[in-house]
Amino acid sequence: MRWQPLTALCSILLCCRAGPEGKQQRLPSTVIPAQAGLHADWDLNGIIGTGQSLSVGAQGLPLRATASSFGNLKLDLGMRLFRASDSHSSRMSLVPLREPIRPIARRYPGAYPRNIYGETPHTCMANEITRLVRDATRQQGDYVSVHTVVGESGQPMSVIGKKPPQADATGIAYERSLFEARAIARLAKAGQRSFGIAAIVLTHGESDAENPDYEQELLTLWRDYNHDLPAITGQNRAIPLLLTQQSSCPVEVGTLARSALAALRASRAAGSGISCVGPRYQYSYAEDGVHLDSLGYDRLGEKYGQVYFESMLRGRTWQPLSPRSACREGDAIRVDFDVPVPPLVWDFELPAAHATRREWAAGRGFEVSLRGQPLTIVAVELLSESVLIRLLNAPPGPLLVRYAATAEPAARPRGTFRWGQLRDSDPFVGATTKTAQPNYAVTFELDVPP
Repeated sequence: MRWQPLTALCSILLCCRAGPEGKQQRLPSTVIPAQAGLHADWDLNGIIGTGQSLSVGAQGLPLRATASSFGNLKLDLGMRLFRASDSHSSRMSLVPLREPIRPIARRYPGAYPRNIYGETPHTCMANEITRLVRDATRQQGDYVSVHTVVGESGQPMSVIGKKPPQADATGIAYERSLFEARAIARLAKAGQRSFGIAAIVLTHGESDAENPDYEQELLTLWRDYNHDLPAITGQNRAIPLLLTQQSSCPVEVGTLARSALAALRASRAAGSGISCVGPRYQYSYAEDGVHLDSLGYDRLGEKYGQVYFESMLRGRTWQPLSPRSACREGDAIRVDFDVPVPPLVWDFELPAAHATRREWAAGRGFEVSLRGQPLTIVAVELLSESVLIRLLNAPPGPLLVRYAATAEPAARPRGTFRWGQLRDSDPFVGATTKTAQPNYAVTFELDVPP
């Protein structure tokens, strides 16, 4: 793999525990052998999941990950189905992580705790992290993550962020994430366990598909969480935000997924703690072409888990399959990529993109234009870490290359409205689904100088 190694640390953590209200509660604990070269900060590692419908499993039925595995946890509210507000309630406890995270919501929109609509990515994400730790330590280590899921279906960033507008049924995602952090911190302390927030996972973007301020709103969300969560946990380590690009909205043919482009830019902004894991177009979708199905959510969770393990535990800087630069070579354009696991390959299991658009039908997801007018792609050729886009002609002037950014007339079968066929050669196979999970090229746009 092409990773940039950072200093690897190790941690051996506590073993004994006590529950709330003086009761003994046998909480699991992260244990990593010193020789493993992995870094873990706490016994219990919090992961906050937020976003909109795909973060809470909309259309993700029937459930698949219903059995708990390993020692990963979630907060149980003690049968409270109203807006729990007392983080010191003795009715709350930490219980094994499994789907559904809480009872399935019966109406829309649904705010916490009635915000879960099906299979979320979190159980498979947790399983993946623990499995990778056990494999890396030859079964001698363990890793415990505690998952909070507060997303609100259909809601834009302005609603799931820190200062939402007043509403009866929405707008409490951010506050509920702080509530769970307080409750879990208290329970961890009672059980003689250290606790901190290791990452925020954002599965979002459809409602903000054409929001010109989305990049800045993403950075604001990351900064707000990094201000408010350490005040609860007492941690000194910055909290990264992991996100994936939406590939669905707007669904009208020819429209641009601007929030997907903004998500990539936010991950590349100076001083950003946002990491773009990759796109979501490669997964299996429900019939609406917007929401994933249960298998799709599980595979998404496994990819989150893989990147979390490599970046959080191995300390390696993650770069998705994404462009570094583009230049002209006669009537062709050469795009050079950061490739997690070379070489680049085409995924022929996905149908050809833009099959009904003559100019881009040969582009396998690539789109080239000059001042808004599409240029005809004759062929695309792979080098180890580059793609050569051959054009019918390349007129003078600055060109624009996009990839998997423009909506098709219809979603692909069991898929969504934007996709491409470019992927790497990562041999990673998900621990739960047992399916191959290479890395697919992100949605992007790139200027090509004259």
